[in-house]
Amino acid sequence: MAKTDIAYKKFPETPGVYVMKDAEGSVLYVGKAANLRRRVSSYFERPHDIRIQTLVGRIAKIDIHRTDTALEALILEAELIKKLRPPFNVREKDDKSFLYVEIESRERFPRVMLVRGKDAERGRRYGPFTSASSAREAMRILRRIFPWNEHAPDAVGRMARPCFDYEVGLCPGTCIGAVTHGDYMAHTVAPLRMFFEGGKKRVLVTFEKEMRTAAKALDFEMAETLRRRIFALKHVQDSTLISESEVLLPAAGPAAEAGARQAPYRIEGYDISNISGTSSVGSMVVFEGGEPNKDEYRKFKIRSVSGPNDVGMLTEVLERRFAPTHRGVEAGKGGWRMPDLVLIDGGLAQANAAKKVLLRAGLRIPVLGIAKGPERKRNDIIGAMPKGVRKETLVRVRDEAHRFAIGYHKALRRVRTFQ
Repeated sequence: MAKTDIAYKKFPETPGVYVMKDAEGSVLYVGKAANLRRRVSSYFERPHDIRIQTLVGRIAKIDIHRTDTALEALILEAELIKKLRPPFNVREKDDKSFLYVEIESRERFPRVMLVRGKDAERGRRYGPFTSASSAREAMRILRRIFPWNEHAPDAVGRMARPCFDYEVGLCPGTCIGAVTHGDYMAHTVAPLRMFFEGGKKRVLVTFEKEMRTAAKALDFEMAETLRRRIFALKHVQDSTLISESEVLLPAAGPAAEAGARQAPYRIEGYDISNISGTSSVGSMVVFEGGEPNKDEYRKFKIRSVSGPNDVGMLTEVLERRFAPTHRGVEAGKGGWRMPDLVLIDGGLAQANAAKKVLLRAGLRIPVLGIAKGPERKRNDIIGAMPKGVRKETLVRVRDEAHRFAIGYHKALRRVRTFQ
């Protein structure tokens, strides 16, 4: 039954955290939302099971805390759950199963990890995060902004060649000793801690000051790095972080959150098709949750490259695909959803070209190439495969991108033939 005395229909349609209280002012439940009005309304305007009905029946007041992004809402929710310990969020035994972000304190180059509450503490912790999928998505977003070390202490600075994460901008270079302890602490650990403690504005002020200082010292590489981080902080892409299609349901206790449903893992596959540089086209296919989503496929007729230049053509396709006009969906403005992985039909040259396009666009998305090998009978993966991604799926994506490109190429050739 709707609570007509709670003016939830006047809540802003922005990200934030809501705190549900009873008539005595005691906190019952803390939740996060990408859209506060829509999420809170769903408690009162949809039918629910007895557990949610019990919660709703006791609500007398709802406080809201607006945030700039869903990512900040997730972090604020965790902070308030830890501080307030609402009965409809946690029970004593639940704490041990929740996830926390831990920044190692005993290592020279502290790692940043997700750990369970039952694990022994080895550093500063932030949480608890009641949704494992949301916590992992948050880590994926944050590492694009604050590249951190994931190498064990005995591996730091001892690798013969850069790791794949370094190539795509997720590792600061601890693998090969490319970053000093002081720079790592100042530009990764300190601002990351500040961000988790609700200090995004302070991080931005610090980065902007350091960027100006670096520019004056003619350290243009550092100035550019800081500029990209400032841009990323101001344009956080977190549309998949909080699902708005379901009300939070209880897991281990009364109305404990079962976890926001994360959007299916999205792989975009690209291929180029031409004959001696004529009727050149590019294809983009999309697999979500391991299956093709043909509604998301896209065709590209090459405009700016002539002659046999697959790398140049691929660069054009990716620059058009990742142009700002196609990235509005991340801010709720239409457009195309960002991929979790980009797969290129080609070898090292093509994969490197794709990485450069993404880095210029300020995007930190893993890139893989897939080549047929010297005898063209193998499927060699260029780059490190993310956890949970199967080679068989990548081969399917590559084959589908090739089929789609060939089909479009043949169609253009037929048009040219009959003209």
